Amino acid sequence: MKRHSCTLLIAAAAASVLGSAAHAQSVYPTKPVRLIIAFTPGSSTDIIGRAVAATLSEAWKQPVIAENRAGAGGTIGSTLVAKSAPDGYTLLANSSAHVANPGIYAKLPYDTLKDFTNLAPLAGGPNVLFVGADSGMKTFADFIAAAKARPGQLNFSSAGIGSGTHFNLEKLKLMAGIAVTHVPYKGTPEAIADTIAGRVCCYWAPINAALPHIKGGRAVALAVSSAKRSSLLPDVPTIAESGVPKFDYTLWIGLWGPPGMPADVVDKINKDVNRALASPDLGDRLANLGTLPMSMSSAEFTQFIRAEIEETARILKVAGIKPQ
Repeated sequence: MKRHSCTLLIAAAAASVLGSAAHAQSVYPTKPVRLIIAFTPGSSTDIIGRAVAATLSEAWKQPVIAENRAGAGGTIGSTLVAKSAPDGYTLLANSSAHVANPGIYAKLPYDTLKDFTNLAPLAGGPNVLFVGADSGMKTFADFIAAAKARPGQLNFSSAGIGSGTHFNLEKLKLMAGIAVTHVPYKGTPEAIADTIAGRVCCYWAPINAALPHIKGGRAVALAVSSAKRSSLLPDVPTIAESGVPKFDYTLWIGLWGPPGMPADVVDKINKDVNRALASPDLGDRLANLGTLPMSMSSAEFTQFIRAEIEETARILKVAGIKPQ
């Protein structure tokens, strides 16, 4: 009888502990969440990441604290998150650079497929190809003519090796049959400043970052990277319209966590992110940035990432870009 009573007490205690643990996970988060942003302040990743963080903070009743850890095409911030505790309290906002980096860097400090939990995509939108107002170029045809007249002599900026703006450039070089010199910067603000100043020729900027300069007359928009024109720049043609058939590139932003996160926490984050993206306030804010929400389950996001890694690696290989 005593042994039976002892067994019941142990079982009850175990059930209590398991119940408490389950309850703790079900009410995630119970403390502030750290959001590592893999690019510089003012970048598209930063702006969208912070907008989503603010909406989640309200929903979770816990601060979502954004912290920029930029550099090396997003790999510095990614490495930090990959090595964090898998409890859901350190997350990563990164761009489509995340799927390009395996084809650009020979030795990443992490495995893109194995060392992250794919939580949810956030939003995506086109880049805009622009030049400084004093460049003398007014159209995409002007740019192509200059690039072909002086092969390799036009300097083309990016937000860093492996960034989405870098991959956009490599895709343009391949499909347009041009040769330009890539000049990587630390981030979008620096690349925009030097393009406007004429220290480099051109840049594929996220629309939200370039729009004030275009509207202010300091920059000239030549084309957008998407298959359709942007509602923010309705008079600017697409690359496909401008003579490079089937050209299409979307710069997208996503959310990741460390590997091994509890399934219920992953599910909650994914559902809460999708709910936030569907809210009118955040939807309007994203639209004003020239982007659209992207809604997927964690499993669908994983399939999307696998396909994107394969596609970017294929294009980089055809373009002759060898992992360095």
